[in-house]
Amino acid sequence: MTLADELARQQRSISVAEFFEKNKHLLGFDSPTRGIITTIKEAVDNALDACEEAGVLPDIYVRVTRTGPDTFRISVEDNGPGIVPGQVPFVFGKLLYGSRFHQIRQSRGQQGIGISAAVLYAQLTTGLPTLVISRTGPEEAAFRFLIQIDIQTNEPVIIRKEKIDWDRTHGTLVQVEFRSTIAAKKKLLEYLKYTSIVNPHARITVEMEGETTLFERVSDEAIACPKTIMPHPHGIEIGQLMRMIAGSRAACGEFLVTSFSRVGKKTAHEICRAAGISPDTPVSSLSPAEQKKLLSAMQNAKVPAPTTQVCLSPIGEDLIVRSLEKEFQMDFVKARTRPGSVYSGHPFLVEAAIGYGGKLPADGNAIILRFANRVPLMYQQGACAITGCIAGITWKNYNVAQAGLPTGPLLIMVHVASTNVPFTSESKDAIAGIPEIEREVTLVLQELGRELKTYLSRRDKSRLAEDRARAVCAIIPDIASKVAEIVELPVPDTSLIEGRLMRRVVVKKMSRNGHVTIEVRNHMATTNVLSLYDISRNPADDARPAPSFATELDGEYTRMWQLEIPPGGVWTAEYSGTGGGTVQVRGIPPENIAVVDLDAE
Repeated sequence: MTLADELARQQRSISVAEFFEKNKHLLGFDSPTRGIITTIKEAVDNALDACEEAGVLPDIYVRVTRTGPDTFRISVEDNGPGIVPGQVPFVFGKLLYGSRFHQIRQSRGQQGIGISAAVLYAQLTTGLPTLVISRTGPEEAAFRFLIQIDIQTNEPVIIRKEKIDWDRTHGTLVQVEFRSTIAAKKKLLEYLKYTSIVNPHARITVEMEGETTLFERVSDEAIACPKTIMPHPHGIEIGQLMRMIAGSRAACGEFLVTSFSRVGKKTAHEICRAAGISPDTPVSSLSPAEQKKLLSAMQNAKVPAPTTQVCLSPIGEDLIVRSLEKEFQMDFVKARTRPGSVYSGHPFLVEAAIGYGGKLPADGNAIILRFANRVPLMYQQGACAITGCIAGITWKNYNVAQAGLPTGPLLIMVHVASTNVPFTSESKDAIAGIPEIEREVTLVLQELGRELKTYLSRRDKSRLAEDRARAVCAIIPDIASKVAEIVELPVPDTSLIEGRLMRRVVVKKMSRNGHVTIEVRNHMATTNVLSLYDISRNPADDARPAPSFATELDGEYTRMWQLEIPPGGVWTAEYSGTGGGTVQVRGIPPENIAVVDLDAE
């Protein structure tokens, strides 16, 4: 036997399941810490997609339970449409099986790998099967499955299947158990928090280590499920075209009209003429050379870009702002959605938001939130085109410090929605550097940067005005007191002088001997209706007058008074406390307000 014969005997084919068993890092299971996040991510993504297809508001429950020193049970339950019993084994027990791979529309999962990869990972680390319960309607029975994957054949193995009583009228529960660590608890909660930001219609409840965390929805409207479109002529390659031709019996002109988006009868005839092919020629009769000519004519033809209105599902500026305000307390936040665009025949659009100040960390790099098709990108930040675009902008032009990436109390969010997100790997952690996408990301961030610069400039002017007002309010009474002492006359009322100098609504806050006083004077010629917010660590239960409402969060108390003050009018509130905190006024333009904290340095 020759060496070649011996080598030939050693060669064999492997299944896709066997390949990923040995290369699980490609799917995001490269470590026990990351494995638990990836599993929950895939299950939650499936739940969100299913709920959107059914047109229901997602209500998702995630439970993480420790079953041993280094083993955990993950349960994800949703209120989606459920899965028919005949499909359950294939959805969870067969890699590269799904309904979305051949559909051209925005979707979280496209490859049919994610949740079945989690089943494979559980099977690899603990040898235990995956539990699945599903019910498709109140009139249908609920089925309980125990499933594993045959590694050699990439086929599902049903260990047990039975009808059960289940309190849900419709939905799916998947439960996997594998070796991992809870060291990534913070990262896991971050992932779910970020998921709730880009899915504002979803409610996500997490139970982990005896603690329950709720990420409440901010919108009560179910989003419209993106619809499938046909491929665009500019996004086709020769192999795909040949496959489409092999399955068609239509004439060439009809084939172009019925198989591709934005191709009408006139455009189809122009493509055929450019390729030197009659529109009436059966497309299946084209030779390989004619097929290549047809492809060249398709890619050079002036075909309108595919529409983004149908196949994409943007979050929207208002919901982005509301979601960010729910999870981050910031002084400034703006969002923008760019018009749809196209790369290689694939429609996409970019949304972004910038937040500043508030409770964002003052030191270090800005917080960067990356999303693709409403899914957070948690890893490989440095390899992502979004990060490259952020670093490539000169943030100093927008009054933001920069050391490679922008620094300071800044949050930058970017969401790319596309029918085909160009990820750098199967783990879908980073977006590739496609010039068209990079251009849109840069443009939207530059637009938001200008908005931020305007805000920072106004804030600085307002701070200068407040410093001047504080000086006026602090010095003039002292001067009046000294002059009165010298001339041996009563101390005059200095409020008229303050009014002439400022011509604003002046809010003063001061604390003396455990007593806090807030005074509002209207030095303007018109009646002003405003809302006064006082935020501090003082409970102020004895506040007089009583506030319109009072709330407490993390030891901070917020009080609000509704005021209507005529020209020259004065309003005063008092309570016991040590002062501190902040005072905010809403309802009148900022340039008409001067807030003076006499306790501030």
